[in-house]
Amino acid sequence: MSKKETRIILRHVDEPGYDNSIGCYLKHGGYEMLKKALKMKPEEVCQEVKDSQVRGRGGAGFPAGVKWGFIDKKAGKPVYLICNADESEPGTFKDRQIMYKDPHQLIEGMMITAYAIQAQLAFIYIRGEMQEGARILERATEEAKQKGFVGNNVGGSGYSCEILIHRGAGSYICGEETGLIESLEGKRPYPRIKPPYFPAVLGLYQCPTIVNNVETICHVKHIIQMGGKEYANIGTPNNTGTRIWSVSGDVRKPGYYEFPCGILTFGELIYDVCGGLEPGRKLKAVIPGGTSAKVLSAAERFTGKFKDGTAYDWGLEDIPLDFDSLTMVGSMSGSAAVIVLDDLRNMVDVLGNISAFYAHETCGQCTPCREGALWLKKVTERMCKGGAREEDADLLLSIAKQIDGRTICAHGEATAWPTMSIVGKFREDFIQKARSVK
Repeated sequence: MSKKETRIILRHVDEPGYDNSIGCYLKHGGYEMLKKALKMKPEEVCQEVKDSQVRGRGGAGFPAGVKWGFIDKKAGKPVYLICNADESEPGTFKDRQIMYKDPHQLIEGMMITAYAIQAQLAFIYIRGEMQEGARILERATEEAKQKGFVGNNVGGSGYSCEILIHRGAGSYICGEETGLIESLEGKRPYPRIKPPYFPAVLGLYQCPTIVNNVETICHVKHIIQMGGKEYANIGTPNNTGTRIWSVSGDVRKPGYYEFPCGILTFGELIYDVCGGLEPGRKLKAVIPGGTSAKVLSAAERFTGKFKDGTAYDWGLEDIPLDFDSLTMVGSMSGSAAVIVLDDLRNMVDVLGNISAFYAHETCGQCTPCREGALWLKKVTERMCKGGAREEDADLLLSIAKQIDGRTICAHGEATAWPTMSIVGKFREDFIQKARSVK
């Protein structure tokens, strides 16, 4: 571990002798926080999570406690909990580590969350390619059930809840919560229009439903242990707790690292934690939150003012790793998947790879996304194969702008934003690609 790393969720992951069995988990204090939560009132658990100010770790960064508060308990319908374990954003691999190496932490978090919202049935929707992960979770759920932590009359409390593991079919769009719900209902995963189909109001089977990411749900256990207000002291204001960053690309030590939000900059992550770039290479760009996030260039300066009126003037390496700072510089933290690109990378090739992915993964419901994603792929594919033209940069921007903001879900933005930012910031690469043909 880096000397600055603060592991809460990953505390025991990769620890010598630690395995994913319930016996090992119990030896390390497992399920004690579930016992504590069951002695509290459900609304007290919800309040602790709200006090913690923890934000969703799946992509949108919405406060979890606030989301839970949207549940209409007077609707007279069952309440459901879904854990989004689809983890399909390119560059993201943090949730997989939790599920494979510490599954009972997720199950304990699920049971505390289910109790807080009074759900009696919960689902873990896991990406289809994670076959071993599904087997591990099924075994862990059965172990927890045999010990009385899942199922009927949990811990003698009178509260009952089952957890079902559901495997998807490897579709990126199922990472979008309403597309996931459609898939879970056995239908084609077409995202729903919001409003009116906000999951907390009209979710699974048209009932109130909370959808949270794996890492978010794991934080719930630690919030109950520390207390919401104490947990909120970790990190920075409005960016509380720790966050796991998946780092890949052109660094010497790629991997997953957990830090309090906002205490680390990109420069510290890349050079101090990940060992820097290969000798002789220079930093060219960073994609900060998975490939759907807008790229940040090493040549840029980011200027503006904080809410208190004080000014900031950052280079790429100065940007703090938190939700708000990345929004301020025109991108997003997304799924916390940092992809580092050095000066050997041609950004036309990078965009070609990204465009091919989103063209393959569009669900086809919205015409701008269905047709536009394919056009972006065709243009970039032609460019990468030696048929580049100087006017292609403007053509790509024109297509992307006709997708952005014109689709039901954010897959349109995931398709358009990489194109808009890469072409906008690295036009010279596109010109050079065209001129190399001549």
